[in-house]
Amino acid sequence: MPDTPAHVPSHVAIIMDGNGRWAKLRGLPRIEGHRRGVETVRNVIDAAKELGVRYLTLYAFSVENWKRPQDEVGALMSLLEYFLKRETATLVKNKIRLRTIGRTQDLPEPVRRQLDAAIAATAQFTEHTLVLALNYGSRTEVVDAARAYAAAVAAGTVNLNNDSWETFARHLYTGDLPDPDLVIRTSGEYRVSNFLLLQAAYAEFVFTPVLWPDFSKTDFAAAVETYAKRERRFGRTSEQLKSAPCL
Repeated sequence: MPDTPAHVPSHVAIIMDGNGRWAKLRGLPRIEGHRRGVETVRNVIDAAKELGVRYLTLYAFSVENWKRPQDEVGALMSLLEYFLKRETATLVKNKIRLRTIGRTQDLPEPVRRQLDAAIAATAQFTEHTLVLALNYGSRTEVVDAARAYAAAVAAGTVNLNNDSWETFARHLYTGDLPDPDLVIRTSGEYRVSNFLLLQAAYAEFVFTPVLWPDFSKTDFAAAVETYAKRERRFGRTSEQLKSAPCL
């Protein structure tokens, strides 16, 4: 399995924001912004693969999004089903594995059926992974992880005295995935909106004013370039990093 170059983040996570505002600026219904956003998803998947990013996580639908008007929620579910039907063959062609995080069991049955089919069709690929965060919320994830951790302790498969982060983290939705190196949020908002709160503890963040439907491969590459200029110390000093031996 090839290594990711040091200047390229192995895992990029994106909060895709601004579809509604993009549509409003053009006098269009919100759903048109979401439709345009689907096209951006395809471009960004391609851009990530071209740059050597091995994991791409997209915040597609949050647990809070159910509060939106029902016609918009229904349209989003239909767009998700359409995306999966259309893109599964492309994911297979490009050898990109599809994964999900979140309470996907609560999604409509047609969406779950398409998700299951796409996940099964791409399960054998390991070099590149697309993760869709669906019905996802970081606080919900922690509740589910705590429940799973407690059940493992009760079953005797986890020693309660082994209270390391690594032990607990295996019970998160992302238990077998690396933490994100870079988190991008589009549309000019400066918040993380309940997204990968624990996993992004040491991630670099890039906030861009570009609305998601307008987010291009060039914008993605610019965010990666910004990441490459950052110094990730993980609690250490710059001097310690400079003196550390190269492996």
